[in-house]
Amino acid sequence: MPNSSLPVVTEASYLTLHYRLALREGTDIVSTFRGSPATLQFGMGQLAPFLEACLLGLAEGEHRTFELPPGQAFGSRNPELMQRVSRATLRQNSQLGEEYRVGDLVEFAAPGGGQFAGVMREIDEQGALFDFNHPLAGQPVKFEVQIIGIL
Repeated sequence: MPNSSLPVVTEASYLTLHYRLALREGTDIVSTFRGSPATLQFGMGQLAPFLEACLLGLAEGEHRTFELPPGQAFGSRNPELMQRVSRATLRQNSQLGEEYRVGDLVEFAAPGGGQFAGVMREIDEQGALFDFNHPLAGQPVKFEVQIIGIL
């Protein structure tokens, strides 16, 4: 139980913390525990909203680990996000002479000026099959956090 005299994380907090995001079996996706801690302004998009939600109410000095199911983390895999892309579209989105291979992450221009990326799963003479799901979609993750300081 956190000490009630310690500051706690709110939606207006400026934080210094160590954090670790890992696959369920323990493989690190990202971790600051072996290096410098992270400093962030809550709500500014430096951490995904579902990770920030875990921090709300934690007290300075608290060290917690959260087990997040796919629906709470990066969502479930959506089969509709497996899309075929023609060779012509690939040429329009590649650097001159670039050859793509299965497993490559390829960025595409989105309507309206943004970017989106997909992982090539297969390629043939007509085009390629891309997976536009988040790479961690459908996977549970662990989120470990140690709150060092709160302003």
